[in-house]
Amino acid sequence: MNKKKIEKEYNKKIKLINNYNKNYYDASKPLVTDEVYDNLKKSILSLEKKYFFLNSKNSPSKTIGFKPSKNFKKRPHKTPMLSLANAFGKDDLINFEKRILNFLSKDLDFNLTYSAEPKIDGISASLIYKNSEFKIGLSRGDGKEGEDITTNLATIQDIPKKIKSKNFPEEIDIRGEVFIQNSDFEKLKDKFANPRNAASGSLRQKNPDETRKIPLKFIAYTFGYEKGLKSKNQTDFLKNLDDWGFKTNPLNKLVAGVDNLLINYSKIENDRSKIDFDIDGIVYKINDFELQKRLGNVANSPRWAIAHKFASNKAISKILNIEIQIGRTGALTPVAKIKPINIGGVIVSNATLHNEDEIDRKDIRIGDFATIERAGDVIPHILSVDKNKRDKKSPKFIFPLKCPSCGSKTIKEFNNITKKEDAVRRCSSEGYECEKIAIEKLKHFVSKDAFNIEGFGKKIVENFWNLNLIKLPQDIFDLDFNKIENLEGWGKQSMENLKYSINQKKNISLERLIFSLGIRHIGLENAKILSKYFESFSNFISFSNETISEDILNIDGIGETQLKSVKNFFENKVNLNILKKLQKILVVKDAATKDKNGLLNEKTFMVTGKLIGISRAEVKSLIEENSGTTVSTVTKKLNYLIMGEKPTKKKVDKAKEFKVTILSQSQFLKMLNITS
Repeated sequence: MNKKKIEKEYNKKIKLINNYNKNYYDASKPLVTDEVYDNLKKSILSLEKKYFFLNSKNSPSKTIGFKPSKNFKKRPHKTPMLSLANAFGKDDLINFEKRILNFLSKDLDFNLTYSAEPKIDGISASLIYKNSEFKIGLSRGDGKEGEDITTNLATIQDIPKKIKSKNFPEEIDIRGEVFIQNSDFEKLKDKFANPRNAASGSLRQKNPDETRKIPLKFIAYTFGYEKGLKSKNQTDFLKNLDDWGFKTNPLNKLVAGVDNLLINYSKIENDRSKIDFDIDGIVYKINDFELQKRLGNVANSPRWAIAHKFASNKAISKILNIEIQIGRTGALTPVAKIKPINIGGVIVSNATLHNEDEIDRKDIRIGDFATIERAGDVIPHILSVDKNKRDKKSPKFIFPLKCPSCGSKTIKEFNNITKKEDAVRRCSSEGYECEKIAIEKLKHFVSKDAFNIEGFGKKIVENFWNLNLIKLPQDIFDLDFNKIENLEGWGKQSMENLKYSINQKKNISLERLIFSLGIRHIGLENAKILSKYFESFSNFISFSNETISEDILNIDGIGETQLKSVKNFFENKVNLNILKKLQKILVVKDAATKDKNGLLNEKTFMVTGKLIGISRAEVKSLIEENSGTTVSTVTKKLNYLIMGEKPTKKKVDKAKEFKVTILSQSQFLKMLNITS
């Protein structure tokens, strides 16, 4: 089939599904059954995946319902709505608890209690109350800002409009899940694919009278911003929610110890089919709010909570091919193309093979019948292959020694820590010389945690690349919008929306800019640390002409591996040219300067030895909160060495040699007016 015929077939399907959406959402008169609608949607998504040039603003990959997202204003969350890390078994839970105990500097026998709360598969919502009245309702959005869906949320009977209790906070952001009970969904299943889709579509309709017709429920489980909350732990807070008139999950339970968490998990999983709402796991939260506060957050998730996903779904399918995907850092990732199969209600046609060693270890070959697993409902992977069903002439899969994209040699780097070769094979090409690496770098550049350009998704990056509209990051800010307006699937309005989104992102923080460059080993947390050190974009670029000094090696949280990776990035002339071009285009906000009013302003600290009742991570947080700095080595510039039990003798001797003030744990805490 040629390109024109493919586009014609695709556009016909888009027009048809748009008509279905219009009649269902706008006229409330569904034309087809759920099965017919879902099959049409799947065929559209399959075509888009197969042919990069297919791109319509009305595609179900970009829209939910009929014109929903443009109907609501966006508002920032006072406290971000974070996501949760996932656990899939006992080992994950043991490691989760160990990390908590290490951070809090508690012994392994310290009794941690958890609020175990079944995770409802619904739509997250934030309810803002002021002076006991419901004022604003927001969707999760991107976690930092959500859509104002107040009028739709106000139609839900489970959401109290005015709280009469005297102990209700002056202001609070109650958070929970909007969902539809399975028994109620029976009456709606001809209109929606599943209860979650029904809840989502109903909440995002323009007309709240339409939302009112859907039997939406709301269960509250946490809070964001608060002013005047008196609860000391999650259990008390859940009781307060009941007293205030909110519904809470009847299966919530206070549990101590990993073994008891697993017993509770097994019981709920076994009873899962009997519960009148969909759940996909159990969330464990440290019960004590004071401990939650001490633990804080890492990147985009709280350190004190985790979601224990329900058991995997498995199925057997044939491996049709093994393709090599190339990531932004040059990593070659093998992906098995399998005969499409339904696993846990989802049609699966791809499964990750992780790396070359994984293929060799499991002896995976094209044509094999493989057991596919969707662990915790995430990316499917191959558990094993049935060698008894294998064709005797089936050849062993040979991993490419040359990059499938640019032809450069593929390499396995030597790890100085493990003294072994890395499991991952990489393209040896640097920067944007390799087409696949370049495309992935551009996708990363516009991604959520980087420039976060609304409407500039992965498919658009690929499409614009193939049309020679973008090749390097700076091209994004110099697009030919007249040409874009005339592309298939585009128009004046969609072009103007993209232009506005791009112009809005010309102002960016230094940390997000550093992260957006896709430098190997530099994640979001590393980018934050580097931005604080360099302070400005100019200083960061100047590092290209500098050697790795003792000062920068002394930054706590950044190692030699990360710094060498940054230097390697600068050594590529194309990368350096990109930075200089971006410097002329962007307004890069300098990193926030430290509060100079803190008790530890302009003082540097280092910790050696074991501390009692407090971890190094928590000490670091206290130092930074009070305008101080932590470093990783003893130098003449160090002001204080905090010494715990069994300190490193070499560090203590060096501190004495440099006449650095040595503090005990209690002396350090006394500096902050904290009693140990």
